Amino acid sequence: MSDQYLDAFVRESEEAITKLNNSLLDLESDPDDQAAMEQIFRTAHTLKGNFGAMGFDDAASLAHAIEDLLDEIREGEMAVTPEVMDLVFAGVDRIEAIVGEIEASGESSIDPAETVEELRAVLEEGTGVEPEQGGGSAAGGAETGAGPAPDAVVADLDIDPEGVEGKAVHARLSVGDSEMAGVDAMLALESVEEAFEIVATQPARAAIEDGEFEAHFDVVLDAADLGRVDAELDAVGKLADATVTDVTDAIGGGSATDADGGDGGEHAVDEIKSVRVDVDQLDVLHGLVEQLVTSRIKLRRSVDQGDVESAEDTLGELDKITASLQNTVMDMRLIPLKKVVGKFPRLVRDLARELDKDVDFEIEGEDIELDRTILTEISDPLMHILRNSVDHGIEPPDEREAAGKPPTGQVKLSATRERDHVNIEVSDDGGGLDVDRIRDQAVEQGVRAADELEAMDDSAIYDLVFHPGFSTAEEVTDTSGRGVGMDVVHDTVTQLDGSVSVESTPGEGTTVSLRLPVTMAIVKVLFVQVGDEEYGIPIKNVDEITRSDEVKQVNGQDVIKHNDEIYPIVDLAGTFDVPGEAATNGDGMLVRIRESERQVALRCDAVNAQEEVVVKPLEGILSGTPGLSGTAVLGDGNIVHILDVVTL
Repeated sequence: MSDQYLDAFVRESEEAITKLNNSLLDLESDPDDQAAMEQIFRTAHTLKGNFGAMGFDDAASLAHAIEDLLDEIREGEMAVTPEVMDLVFAGVDRIEAIVGEIEASGESSIDPAETVEELRAVLEEGTGVEPEQGGGSAAGGAETGAGPAPDAVVADLDIDPEGVEGKAVHARLSVGDSEMAGVDAMLALESVEEAFEIVATQPARAAIEDGEFEAHFDVVLDAADLGRVDAELDAVGKLADATVTDVTDAIGGGSATDADGGDGGEHAVDEIKSVRVDVDQLDVLHGLVEQLVTSRIKLRRSVDQGDVESAEDTLGELDKITASLQNTVMDMRLIPLKKVVGKFPRLVRDLARELDKDVDFEIEGEDIELDRTILTEISDPLMHILRNSVDHGIEPPDEREAAGKPPTGQVKLSATRERDHVNIEVSDDGGGLDVDRIRDQAVEQGVRAADELEAMDDSAIYDLVFHPGFSTAEEVTDTSGRGVGMDVVHDTVTQLDGSVSVESTPGEGTTVSLRLPVTMAIVKVLFVQVGDEEYGIPIKNVDEITRSDEVKQVNGQDVIKHNDEIYPIVDLAGTFDVPGEAATNGDGMLVRIRESERQVALRCDAVNAQEEVVVKPLEGILSGTPGLSGTAVLGDGNIVHILDVVTL
């Protein structure tokens, strides 16, 4: 099997599973949500079809069993209960595990037979009435017969007679009074398609499957005779009624491509979507590559001819092209947050059920985009935070009611964009953090000395939850207290050149805030000399560069004044204990940082140059070092530390 097709199958299945989980959650919260039910059927049907097409028959059988159970719920023969939904979710989890194995090895050894048997057992025990079969009433027949004459329908469709091998048979079909007409029509068409080639439909097939028809819809089939069409349609359970007519003589001119080309267009759109890149971006990228090739040829010609002036001009062109190329590629790496958070509603639902808590989970800003690497890295930290919010934050229903709160707790994940950063907050309306308890635990676990803790404000106390191993949980469970994994959160976010903080109000709730860069890797920095060493300051943080001749002292602290504001001076040589003599530049230079980042000025010996570099986060024992965000390797092989102006 082609790796390309297998990868596309896995990616599509993963998205379908996430979509199915969230639609099932919507149905569980509102059993009358017809939109959710319709989406569930479409997704489950897609999964079943994809598994079957790829030869994974066991998984297809499992998806089929889930689909049948949901059909009982739709028909009103089975109630939406937590127990039934647990079984359905277990089936979806089994499917997800199968997809995981397929991605890893190209096949699956998981046998879903036991899960299928459980689903079938509940299906049979819960069935009170046999579903109605096709073969509609007189009223249904009359309703189906309404509409334009078959000949007129066929004439409008403009079918090529050479594309029909047997007879052209018009069938006017009805799914009766269905609450999910689109889904039933889709299933009916697929049943019909197993016996005959569908030459054309009216309206378009996509519209039919979206339920965009009234009493009936029309199809034209390529069949040997009317009798077989009648018999096959009568066996299609989703059809309430059908009338058939031989329209071979009524077929006019046209082209076979027009008649059945609609589906193949759909396939092209699907393939473009599977690239996950906007077509306009591909066009821009293609144009930039063309320019790059042209400039490369010009540069080689200039070098061969010894034309230095022309070579310099071409290098200028290459600078602009590579800058545009860089921006385009970085944009293509941006992925919506929903790629990660789409699985969280199911996580919260299962955890709340396990803990016997009622929790409403809300997501805002899921369309905010982040670099693929960053998005991958923050998935686990966000999961840790959510688990702790539900487990340790939200109180049990009776405890909430006793405190005058609604029995159902609220957990919210929200994301907002701020220039080149994204802020993600996970908040809950639970019991909040107990400052005194954190202080006691910190002393007991040797995290801080008692006198040091007394001098710390509440915000600093809350940040102690990020200390490795720190927890206020009274007992260890699978999810434990708000300290579990929070050190992982802090380390991961810090390595990504971000920051994390906690704010809490006892009795009202807790908010964990993450501040992350939108993208990483390439950063434009200002190189400054400090003694024998060189450091890089991100240009986005720099507001102004001045000499150090206007420095004053306030309470023993060197400061400068700008727009009536006082900016304390941080001496980089002293901060990092840099060896070597100061550069010959008088009292040195000052780099004033943007007020939005931090109201401070950095003193250095000299300002060297600006350059774009690839920044690598600090790892190991250097991870989390105050004042440093990472390192960059220069063209000459030297390594330069990149400053984090916020933590200096």
